[in-house]
Amino acid sequence: MTTSHPLIILRGNSGCGKTSTARLLQRQLGYGTMLVSQDVVRREMLRVKDSESNPAIQLIYDLCMYGNKVGYTVILEGILSNKKYGEMLLRLLNDFQGDKLVYYFDVSFAETVRRHAGKPNAHEFGESEMRQWWKDQDVLGVPGERRIGEQLAQAEIVDMIYRDVLALSEEATSSASHM
Repeated sequence: MTTSHPLIILRGNSGCGKTSTARLLQRQLGYGTMLVSQDVVRREMLRVKDSESNPAIQLIYDLCMYGNKVGYTVILEGILSNKKYGEMLLRLLNDFQGDKLVYYFDVSFAETVRRHAGKPNAHEFGESEMRQWWKDQDVLGVPGERRIGEQLAQAEIVDMIYRDVLALSEEATSSASHM
């Protein structure tokens, strides 16, 4: 079944631009778009450490499935490391009814540090913490997963993903009219 309400997963290391991209994309997609941010769920809603058994993992899954149930486009963003979140992400990709778009922000460590320095929360942590969290090439390895390189500007990334969502919507309309 093809739907115009996909699941969009944005993953990558700290400071690579996932959160700001997700917020801009949600604004561009408009009403009926739900943003699930790993940091908001884990750090703000539940205030738990990022361990392999933290309750945020299940809550992220449940929030995304709720969005699917009510017919929203769901954007999930976060570091979402394979080691801690991979099993849940694969289950989510399997259980979510509709199209899925999966993106990995493939940005160098030096560039993430540079980008982080310009963020409002730059004072909360720095390069040494970011190095401890760094996961090189932490892709999910699922079919259709796309890498987003550091050469693209944020507006280009948002535009690319938006076009991908529109293409899904056009596919759904086209296949429905051929029935």
